[in-house]
Amino acid sequence: MTMPKPTTDTIAAISTPPGRGGIGIVRLSGPEAASIAAQLVHLRQPLEHGRAHLADVLDAAGDDAGRIDEAVVTFFGAPHSYTAEDLVEIAAHGSPVVLELLLGRALALGARLAEPGEFTQRAFLAGKLDLTQAEAVRDLIAAQTLTQARQAASQMGGALSRRVVPVKQALVELIAQLEAGIDFAEDDVEVTPQAEIARRIGELTPPLTALEASFALGRIVHDGLTLAIVGRPNVGKSSLFNRLVERDRAIVTATPGTTRDTVSERISLDGIPLELVDTAGLRSGLGDEAGEGQRVHLQEAEQLGIRRSREALADAALVLIVLDATEPLNDEERRLLAAVVGRPALVVVNKSDLIEPGHPLPDCAGMPALATSALTGEGIPMLRERILALATGGAAAEPGMLTSLRHQQAIAAAISALADAARANAATIPHEMILIDLYRALWSLDSLTGQTTPDDILNLIFSTFCIGK
Repeated sequence: MTMPKPTTDTIAAISTPPGRGGIGIVRLSGPEAASIAAQLVHLRQPLEHGRAHLADVLDAAGDDAGRIDEAVVTFFGAPHSYTAEDLVEIAAHGSPVVLELLLGRALALGARLAEPGEFTQRAFLAGKLDLTQAEAVRDLIAAQTLTQARQAASQMGGALSRRVVPVKQALVELIAQLEAGIDFAEDDVEVTPQAEIARRIGELTPPLTALEASFALGRIVHDGLTLAIVGRPNVGKSSLFNRLVERDRAIVTATPGTTRDTVSERISLDGIPLELVDTAGLRSGLGDEAGEGQRVHLQEAEQLGIRRSREALADAALVLIVLDATEPLNDEERRLLAAVVGRPALVVVNKSDLIEPGHPLPDCAGMPALATSALTGEGIPMLRERILALATGGAAAEPGMLTSLRHQQAIAAAISALADAARANAATIPHEMILIDLYRALWSLDSLTGQTTPDDILNLIFSTFCIGK
């Protein structure tokens, strides 16, 4: 079991992104943080917990030192800090020269350069955060949409832990009851009846099953999806792509085959990260409008683009097939429609502004089609709604969703262990054997929050953080 470990060294790091900025922060944490900070800058007042004080950054130590910057120094005394240690943040102007000067001096005075995520790892080891909250810190830093940031903030507030703790507590109580029946059988402690064990295991499973089901949407919120826009040349794929991106990202001309390679852009659709991939038009051959030598050159380029389009089609989680309202379906489009049967896919019939109102849409192998016009914007709002519904399956976000594969695997392992315990109980297997399965479920839940997470897993998790956090 991972236990809080007292730290004897002081760590330091630049906690703001590389490069120039209005403000840059050097952070120190550990028993010598305050004394080292007092030697890095000239404090105008003594450090006080929770108070920010002005200080001068000097270009050297000693009497010949000159002032090169002004800083704000904030001190948080142990255990009332992020890391539960003495912690100091020096906020100067964001000149890399000044920040590197401060960091270099801190290291010369006995601090050690922090490892990636070490500040948050110390907070976890000190019991200030559980592991799901610590991982949420990383997710908040990496958030690319407001929905991702809200979800990470919810996890930082303990939303996931609050869903797990009641189940874990009930599981511990059941384990204690069975253990007591075994250890104190001679002292007239009642052995838990088979029906009671079955009932209590049955009460543990539904909340875990509901939590595991939240991963379907939580994974999408966390990681996003890829949507490939495919179709034959000149149906308006790039124009639709630009409409969804809301800027002229892809080149659009009236000449078929303008897009020779895939073009991608990341957008947020109601908070869901979505990578749109505009692909080269799919067709079997080229026309005779070019000369022989030029046609060979174009064919090589276009065939490469078509190959990449098919790769994008195979890899994408969602597919948007674009048809031309002014042209009948051809064999390539029929094959394309057949290829996406059973996959999350949408069909749009573009250039609807060029046909009469009420004109019937083509039969799309039983798939519902939406009329759109990239030129006028007709159908684009509905297309966004359908893409979002296809991406989320209509599910709504909820507090404490599973967003990590590691979390989902822990919950799935707990559910599996409880199922084994239920089967053992139904087969009237001794309680000692049932307890083995119940303890497996408990260890799985513990690994979610970090109580029994091996050090190598912890190191892997925190190594994905940025330095200084």
